[in-house]
Amino acid sequence: MPNGRGSRPPALSHADWVRLSAVPLHGVPEDFDACLDEVGEARIVMLGEASHGTAEFYATRARLTRHLIEEKGFTFVAIEGDWPDAARVNRYVRGAPEDALSALGGFKRFPIWMWRNTVVLSFIDWLRGWNDRRSPESRVGFYGLDLYSLHASMEAVVAYLERVDPAAAERARERYACFEPFGEDTRQYALDAHFLAASCEEELISTLLDLREQRARYAALSSRDEAFEAELNAIAAADAESYYRQMVRGGAVTWNLRDRHMVATLERLLAHLGPDAKAILWEHNSHIGDFRATYEGQSGHLNVGQLVRERHGSDAFAVGFGTYRGTVTAARAWDGPPEFMRVPPAREDSIEAAFHQANIPSFYLGLRDLARGGAWLAETRPERAIGVVYNPAEERFGNYVPSRLAARYDAYVFHDETLAVEPLDLGPEPPGLETYPSGL
Repeated sequence: MPNGRGSRPPALSHADWVRLSAVPLHGVPEDFDACLDEVGEARIVMLGEASHGTAEFYATRARLTRHLIEEKGFTFVAIEGDWPDAARVNRYVRGAPEDALSALGGFKRFPIWMWRNTVVLSFIDWLRGWNDRRSPESRVGFYGLDLYSLHASMEAVVAYLERVDPAAAERARERYACFEPFGEDTRQYALDAHFLAASCEEELISTLLDLREQRARYAALSSRDEAFEAELNAIAAADAESYYRQMVRGGAVTWNLRDRHMVATLERLLAHLGPDAKAILWEHNSHIGDFRATYEGQSGHLNVGQLVRERHGSDAFAVGFGTYRGTVTAARAWDGPPEFMRVPPAREDSIEAAFHQANIPSFYLGLRDLARGGAWLAETRPERAIGVVYNPAEERFGNYVPSRLAARYDAYVFHDETLAVEPLDLGPEPPGLETYPSGL
């Protein structure tokens, strides 16, 4: 029977609403016109991923990054990777005489496939070509925000000081020798620092303070960028020591220290590169998706997305990524070999299952201004999150974060079915490779 005068139109199903509101992705340049419009004049764009091993997440992120650089004038990419490892890539994309594969050689720590994969290789090769056509001062940079580089950062500080101040290099070397009893066993250092108070904190802080005191002189002896890089390595080493010293306690303490470090590094980059600097972040959804819209935000945790939004407001724009099913590159245990694993269909009550019902292979969805019928995206639903360690058999008991999607991100990219990212370093044939991508 037709509706009478003044009666409400029938409510849209979630799938129908998505079909009306989403922008299907067809692999054409116009795919991200809506996203670029919504980014507007934002200075920081945070691009996530629901796993560290999904090819479509990396590829779509790289495509969108190219548009942001070409059409919006973004000036650097900052990744969930360590400062000294990314610095080698930064030198390459800015013109250093190296090839793209060698430039990724600094990424040696587990999980190496996270940055040593074919999509990242292709992207930095493109970025090198983009920069080669520009003046040195207008070239796009590539930096690492993370803090796991304790030993690599100490080595980089000493190497820099040996060039500009050999006496200071010797002092730094003597201070850093505090770590020699532990080798590179950060777990043993953490235990001794926690239970025996055998900390090397003072030695790291002293070297950092020396670098800061001599900042102007060192910049004159080398360059402003090189002095900045050395100081950031000293900060990374000091924060890494604090992270390992406190990791025995676990919980929110070390998580918050790590995400605060990443935001502080981002802020230092923005200040160093000047008022026209604009950043693109590549990190997991768990870092760039505002924790205040998840249960972690109620348990003392904070993250990059929350801190950046608090500091920059509408100058920040966050894009989450998700998938319904497919395959993923991950490990069964920490420091384990990469495997191509099956990602089963998402839980029936998850946001991914709701998006799957729209029957769109890939789409972009803005979340800032939800039209009538989109209020369900502001409700709490499970959102998939796969780490570098993954067990598909435990899928229904973990790997989901209760999230209010529209409060967590400004936009979302969904790929219904995805494939595992291809590592550059497979080593021995990973389990499941013979059946990739059809099964395991």
